[in-house]
Amino acid sequence: MRFITLISRGKSISSAFIFCPFNSTRTFSSVLCKKPNPSTQFSFSVIFRSKSTSSQTVSFSRRNTGISVPKCISSSAANTVDWTNPVSCSEIGGGVNLIEELEVLEEEDECNETFKAPIPVRAFFFSTSVDLRTLVQRNKQNFILPSSRMTNYVVMRFGDLKPESNGLVANLSGSDCCYMIVFQYGSIVLFNVRDHEVDGYLKIVERHSSGLLPEMRKDEYEVREKPTLNTWMQGGLDYIMLQHLNIDGIRTIGSVLGQSIALDYYVRQVDGMVAEFTDINRGMEKTGTFAMERKKLFQLVGKANSNLADVILKLGLFERSDIAWKDAKYAQIWEYLRDEFELTQRFASLDFKLKFVEHNIRFLQEILQNRKSDFLEWLIIILIGAEILISVYNIAH
Repeated sequence: MRFITLISRGKSISSAFIFCPFNSTRTFSSVLCKKPNPSTQFSFSVIFRSKSTSSQTVSFSRRNTGISVPKCISSSAANTVDWTNPVSCSEIGGGVNLIEELEVLEEEDECNETFKAPIPVRAFFFSTSVDLRTLVQRNKQNFILPSSRMTNYVVMRFGDLKPESNGLVANLSGSDCCYMIVFQYGSIVLFNVRDHEVDGYLKIVERHSSGLLPEMRKDEYEVREKPTLNTWMQGGLDYIMLQHLNIDGIRTIGSVLGQSIALDYYVRQVDGMVAEFTDINRGMEKTGTFAMERKKLFQLVGKANSNLADVILKLGLFERSDIAWKDAKYAQIWEYLRDEFELTQRFASLDFKLKFVEHNIRFLQEILQNRKSDFLEWLIIILIGAEILISVYNIAH
């Protein structure tokens, strides 16, 4: 309650009070008028009005033993609550005092509080390498200096954050400012970029990319800002809620989303190899043999090894963010998002599939090696036989 004003005039009490819960746009007013009553108790008729769109029904008791508590009949459509039939405090078993009722109203206000516009986050993966040096040279005016030792990504800001009139920190939500994080391994994460502007930002990076993929991978997430949040962060279904999103939060969230979308690409690559070896094994089951060139097998070996190396070295999947090392708040965000996107579990699944591929490669290599050994053995036998025939022919003549 912000304030209460009581006015008493002589023996006949005529009191008024006005109160407004914290963080609320609603104002309540009440007028209390004494009724003639010869007893020692006071009784009141109360009209309780709310300037909000919905009426509130409140029952409250005063601890003063000589004060009667009005009882509510109903709430009218005009946002007016009529009170009649005075009763004493002792007759109200479950009543709560005025302060408790105001706390209830305040909690309702917080629950109905309008959130800031959510900040869309989009992650893309359409190439296997980005030249960050040339990208920064062409966009120096948008480049944000790094705050850590990590050199496998850059952050760029487009537009300016306008400070709020109340002097608080400017919010990304609802502004024209947007951020783009570009990773050396090919991931791009966009913050607060509208749908029709996405292609324009992707083309900026495409000019400095190599190893463009035939199909672009995409993922979407959401960040919500709530300054009145009791904790630093709170997770939800496909979103994370923060008290305030700053540049360190953008770096932390972007690093996890960039790894996640890139890992999805490599998982699909390994899935393709697993499917190929599955078809080979089924063919061997039917025919008892297989037809694969040695060159093709070596290509699969190189592809499996390069995928594993990219995931571990390029993505830095097991490297903790420097920002998370320095600040526990961002470590909480980093750990939550890694669990949310199941990075550890997905890598474990990828590693298991790669082991399956490795086992099949080793098996097929042994078969090809045996084939080559058999060929050489038969060739030696033929040469020895030819030599014997030549010797016999020479002896006969």
